[in-house]
Amino acid sequence: MIKESVLNIGFDDTDSPTGMCTTFLAYKIVDLLQKQKTEFLDFPKLIRFNPNIPWKTRGNGAVSLKIKTRNPSKIKNQIKNLVSKYSDIKNGANPGLVFFESDIIPSEFIKFSNLALWQLINRNDAKKLAKKYNLDFFYEGNGQGLVGAISAIGYDFHDHTLELLSYRKKIKFGTERKISVKSVKEMQEKTFPYTFNSFDVKKDRVLITPHGPDPVFYGIRGENVNSLIDATKILKSNEKLDGYMIFKSNQGTGDHLKNELNFETMKPYASGTLSG
Repeated sequence: MIKESVLNIGFDDTDSPTGMCTTFLAYKIVDLLQKQKTEFLDFPKLIRFNPNIPWKTRGNGAVSLKIKTRNPSKIKNQIKNLVSKYSDIKNGANPGLVFFESDIIPSEFIKFSNLALWQLINRNDAKKLAKKYNLDFFYEGNGQGLVGAISAIGYDFHDHTLELLSYRKKIKFGTERKISVKSVKEMQEKTFPYTFNSFDVKKDRVLITPHGPDPVFYGIRGENVNSLIDATKILKSNEKLDGYMIFKSNQGTGDHLKNELNFETMKPYASGTLSG
C-alpha cells in the first residue's frame, strides 16, 4: 500500500493590478483537490505580510495549503498547471510556488516568515532557502512570489481570524459589484463582534467589496465559521456567484505591529511601532 505523505503548498504573487487573485487560485486548487477526495489538514491559510511593500497588488497576501496525499507528484504537476493558468503574468505578476513534504516545518522557514511580516526580503534569499532545503519550487517572471510562498508555509499562528471570500463567475470579472447596502448594514448589526470591518458607519461605506477587476465579490472577516456563514445569508445581491471559501488568516491580529522599530531596524518599507 502506498504511504500517505503530508504536502505543504505555498504560492504568491499570481495577481496584478489589472486582474486575477491569489485566493481565487487557491479556490481553484482546492476545488481540484476536493474532486480527488484529498484530505485537508487545516483551513487554507491566507497570510497578510508586510503591508508597506511597494509592489504589493492589494493586501500583500500569500496562501498555503496543507494536505495528505498518496500521489504528491501528480498533485504538484496539476497545481503547477493551475498556477500558470491563473497567474496574470502578462500584466506583471511574478508567481512563486513551493512544495514541502513534511509534517514538521523547519524553524528557518518560521524565522523567514516572521521577517516577511515586517521587513523587505530579497527574492534571492528565498531562492537560496528553497535550494538549501532541496524544495520543489516553480516560478515565473522574477520569482518574487517565492518570498510569500515560503513565508506562507512557514507562518506559525499564535492568533487568527477567518475570512470568507466569495468569487464571481468569469463573465462578471471587471464589472460593477452590486450589493444591497442596507443588507450589509443589517449583517454587521446582527453579527458584530463575531464579524468585523464590514461597514463604515461614519462614512456610510461598504467595506466588504473590493473595487478592482479581480474575481472576489465580497470578503467577510470574522471569528468563527458559523458567524461567517450566517452573515452570507443576510447579504442581498442579484449576482449569482461561483462559490466561496473560508481562509484562516492573521488579519486583525496586530501581527505587523509587534516589532518595535529602532535605529537599526528602521529600514525602508519596514513596518512596526515606534515609542518615545
